Amino acid sequence: MKKIILIGNGMVGHKFCELFSRHARSADFELLVFGEECRPAYDRVHLSEYFESRDAERLSLATKEWYAEQGIELRCGERVTELDTDAKRIRAESGGTWDYDYLVLATGSSPFVPPIPGRDKKGVFVYRTIEDLDGILDYAEGLKGKPGASATIMGGGLLGLEAAKAAMDMGLKSHVVEFAPRLMPRQLDEPAAAVLSDTLVDLGLSIHCEKNTSLIGGNGAITHLEFKDETRLDTDMLIISAGIRPRDELARQAGITVGPRGGILADAQLRTSAEDVFVIGEAALYQEMIYGLVAPGYEMARVALGTIMADAEAGSMPEAIDMSTKLKLIGTDVASFGDPFTSPEEARSIVFHDDVARVYKRINVSKDGKRLLGGILVGDASDYNMLHQIVQNNMPLPPQPEDLILGARGGAEAGAGVLDLPDAAVICSCENISKGQITELLDSGEAQSVKDLGVCCKAGTGCGGCKPMLSDLVDTYLKSQGKVVRNLICEHFPYTRQELRDLIVMKNIRTYDEALDQIGNGNGCEACKPPLASLFATIYMETANPQAVIQDTNDRFLANIQRNGTYSVVPRVAGGEISPKHLIAIGQVAEKYDLYTKITGGQRIDLFGARLEQLPLIWEELIAAGFESGHAYGKALRTVKSCVGSTWCRYGMDDAVTFAIELENRYKGLRSPHKLKGGVSGCIRECAEARGKDFGLIAVDGGYNLYVCGNGGARPKHAALLAGPIDKETAVLYLDRMLMFYLRTAAPLVRTAAWLEQMEGGIDYLKSVVIDDVLGINAELEAEMKGLVAAYRCEWKEAVETPELRARFQTFVNTDEPDETLEFVGLRDQKMPKAW
Repeated sequence: MKKIILIGNGMVGHKFCELFSRHARSADFELLVFGEECRPAYDRVHLSEYFESRDAERLSLATKEWYAEQGIELRCGERVTELDTDAKRIRAESGGTWDYDYLVLATGSSPFVPPIPGRDKKGVFVYRTIEDLDGILDYAEGLKGKPGASATIMGGGLLGLEAAKAAMDMGLKSHVVEFAPRLMPRQLDEPAAAVLSDTLVDLGLSIHCEKNTSLIGGNGAITHLEFKDETRLDTDMLIISAGIRPRDELARQAGITVGPRGGILADAQLRTSAEDVFVIGEAALYQEMIYGLVAPGYEMARVALGTIMADAEAGSMPEAIDMSTKLKLIGTDVASFGDPFTSPEEARSIVFHDDVARVYKRINVSKDGKRLLGGILVGDASDYNMLHQIVQNNMPLPPQPEDLILGARGGAEAGAGVLDLPDAAVICSCENISKGQITELLDSGEAQSVKDLGVCCKAGTGCGGCKPMLSDLVDTYLKSQGKVVRNLICEHFPYTRQELRDLIVMKNIRTYDEALDQIGNGNGCEACKPPLASLFATIYMETANPQAVIQDTNDRFLANIQRNGTYSVVPRVAGGEISPKHLIAIGQVAEKYDLYTKITGGQRIDLFGARLEQLPLIWEELIAAGFESGHAYGKALRTVKSCVGSTWCRYGMDDAVTFAIELENRYKGLRSPHKLKGGVSGCIRECAEARGKDFGLIAVDGGYNLYVCGNGGARPKHAALLAGPIDKETAVLYLDRMLMFYLRTAAPLVRTAAWLEQMEGGIDYLKSVVIDDVLGINAELEAEMKGLVAAYRCEWKEAVETPELRARFQTFVNTDEPDETLEFVGLRDQKMPKAW
């Protein structure tokens, strides 16, 4: 077993430990961690929150017990004093020595204290650790009896302004002294800094720019500051926040290469000049820069660990590190992103400046108007996350780029929304979580809120700056899928789905307006319309057509909308069985309307690229050929997959095809909280993958084994055995009951696998309900399913044969003309969206 020694247990060091604990190869290594401070890692990003309660536990990232549980040895309060890179050995202040195979330096940084006479006086502090804050609080407590007591912060950067806020909260008259001509010179241009300064002055903070301190005055304790311009400032406390210096002294002593201005030189894998020695965090000098933000440090931890573990997916550090930031300083939004400073030769700047409201917005756009390069926001940074994503993902701009900061005008679209981001877009930079990862968790049901995402993948648990976009993504994405983001439907229907279902049944409510009048309030909203439409369809087995006005796009038009604005047509092919005649009919329709065709894993043929006004025409021809809707667009039964069974296969134990067709035709059109898929395998070789479905049957000696509540996708789960061996009639009976129980009790957009996981008692309880009838409702469940099966109608047929329904299938409300802007390209003798 190889040994990794990590020196430093700050936020980046802890991230290395956390990643180590989750890595597949961690069992091949042992990890020993040294931390100078007396406590395990804590959250320095939110350090100022300590002023509110002096509760260190609120900032703690992990307990000592956590390290022990992960098999990581943590030695707090022990400073490493010497490195011997030839012998691969370290020595601690205690005199102990330890050998290593790999060494990771996460020594961080220390506050830069300018060499000003008097800096050792009582009442002079730095702003770095919990102990520093304890000292500041204790000293401020002693000033409470002094009238007009004041504190001065040296440094007008991010940490300096946070310290100023803390001083104000302690009841001290607060001053900020900045050497540069403006506040936050690395993030803000002159007009932005002036807006920020005016805002802070309005709040009671005194700003002193272009001040070079020459002396910290006082006899034993600080009383004033003297400046080189021969002015002075009386003060009772000084908090120095004038920048950081990388902790590279161990590396220097060991002969490891450091930069001319400090920092341990690192390559793209975070290797130093010494063999098997890595550096991460604020001690690292990468691309001639020291990075004081947490996100680059976390990425360094990931890359360094992956390199040590010989992980093929470790990758390397990007050549350019994103230094975009957003924060709230003393109640004021401040953000900069991309390249905040550009010259007129390389870009044009669009500026909005409201001096009364103290709002300043600047975006830098490429000369051709096609790319957003960066910008600055002060006073209102609500657009930061989206603007940042546009820069990061090189997304197209609206025709009038100023709409990005002014808002859409004249009915135009202001630009891309969160759903327009590519799946690869990183939403949480601290944890490197992409939009695609988040939507997969939402689709699987593993997460249904920002809080859930924090538990599942730690998104939003770092600096917290991504939480607004996370919330927007969760809400917007779930709504786009007809999902409810809370247990209660919404403010207009303050009920769970199960409660709402029972009320609709008891009161025989048939329409959305009736529901609002009888059990809701207000005018309703887009959050509650699709869930109500789904409930109506589930309860009454009606098609999507009667409730089209409250359906989402897919259900409204009975087809899935695709990335380029066209639609897919998916006829039902029950059990995957299709005759040559029907194959020819599909081919003729696809050829006539120039549709892209694809055989899916669900054993049916998807037709892509249909324009909205073509849908009724295509359906007419398919219906005439004997097809009906496959409900690929709905939260309904999709397919029941089958192998060829005993009809053709020499291993088959029963006619799986016939049984699959019977089941698909029985449950077709059945609307449910989420999509449903089934499978029937003719033997235990499982060619239909029945155990990866919401329900599956496998032929065995004596009948069938019935499995339920499995699914594939982002979070695959094997189905659980409900009963078997049983005959077909019993299998159908149990399946009727189980599906009806799911339809009654599941939350919106929860798959059967997640439903069973959340069910107290799990599969044993489900068996007691379905088989033993412990609730005494099986007769009701059977009757309900019988009624739903009898009520089935093909909604495609209904739509094409009903003039008022057919009328909604047009692209433009005021003309029957098609959308001529759609563009395609050729590939493998078929057409593809041009954007592909």
